[in-house]
Order: sequence, then structure tokens, then C-alpha cells
Amino acid sequence: MRASPLRFDPTSLTVNVNTTVVWYNATGGTHTVTSDVGSELDSNNIGGGKFFSHKFESAGTFAYHCALHTSMTGSITVEP
Repeated sequence: MRASPLRFDPTSLTVNVNTTVVWYNATGGTHTVTSDVGSELDSNNIGGGKFFSHKFESAGTFAYHCALHTSMTGSITVEP
């Protein structure tokens, strides 16, 4: 996944359980990957040119946003 100016690209992704998803910040600004509900995703600040990765170990749909730019949203669907 990639953080472009004020959007995640792609905005949604479907993966299998035990897949590691990597977000790359392609902008000069700072972004986060933060769960809408719960604490599955919590990247803290990701500076320009930096990465955040997370291994999804259970099935479900995980909606997230950038805590600094709340219009930036995305979701990961994890299948068994």
C-alpha cells in the first residue's frame, strides 16, 4: 500500500491470514495507519520515504485512517 498526497493507494486490499502488508509513505509529509476501531493497526508517525508493516493473523475486515489527515481512509479484508 502507498500513502500518496492525502490518500492511501489502493484504498482497499484483500489478503489471506498470515500476510504481511507494508505501507510506504511516498509523500514529504507525515502520515499514520490507525485502526478505526480497536488497536490492530497503530503505526505512530510515518515520515516521508518510511515504511510501516503489519502481519494480519486473523480473518476480518480492518478499517483504518491517517490520524493526521482523517479524510485518508482504507481497509484490509483478511480471508482465512
